[in-house]
Amino acid sequence: MADAPLVLVVPANSSFKTLGDVINAAKGKPEDVTFASPGNGTVSHLSGELLQKAANVKFQHIPYKGASQALTDLMGGQVQTYMSSIPTALAQIKGGKLRALAVTSTKRISDLPEVPTVAESGFPGFESSTWFGFLVKAGTPEPIVKRLNTDLVKVLQMPEVREKIAAEGATVLSGTPDQFSAFLKDEIVKWGKVVKDSGAKVE
Repeated sequence: MADAPLVLVVPANSSFKTLGDVINAAKGKPEDVTFASPGNGTVSHLSGELLQKAANVKFQHIPYKGASQALTDLMGGQVQTYMSSIPTALAQIKGGKLRALAVTSTKRISDLPEVPTVAESGFPGFESSTWFGFLVKAGTPEPIVKRLNTDLVKVLQMPEVREKIAAEGATVLSGTPDQFSAFLKDEIVKWGKVVKDSGAKVE
C-alpha cells in the first residue's frame, strides 16, 4: 500500500558531513562510531545493519526504547548517528538541529531534495524502508482477494488518501496480489540474511 524510507541523521555540529565521512571513520576505528536505534529488531536497527554489511564496517549499536529518547541523545551528543523515519526527524532537520546525510530510498525524496540516497553515496542497489501492506487469511477465496485488491487500489488513488500517506513520509504504492506475494518472499530472504549475519535479536 505504501512505502516510507528512512534518513541517516547526525547532530548539526557533527564532523560528519557525508555518509562517506561516517564510513571512513568506522573503517579507521571499528565500533568507534555509535549508531542509535529505537530498539533491537526495528527497521531502523536492521537498516543500520544492512548499511554496515554494504560498507563492510562495524558500528557500535545503541538500542533505545523508542525514537524520542534516541533523538534527544543524538542532539545532545551522546550518540553519533541515527537512522530515523523521515517525519520523526524532519522538523529537527529543517530547524537546523540535525544534519541529514542520506535517505534509504532508491530516489531522492521531495521533503529533502538536497539529500542524496545511500545508493548515490557509493552503495548502488541499497534500499531500505518501512512498508505497509494489506493481508488476509491464507485460503481466502481468490474472487474475494481480487475484489479487495481492486477496491484498495481505487482508495489509494484518492487525493485525500495520498495526502495523508504523504504526510507520514510515505509514497503510495499499488499492484496485484501476486506482485505483493513476490515482494514478501524477496523481503523475507533479504532481511532474514541481515538478521542472521548480524545476530540481531528482539528484546
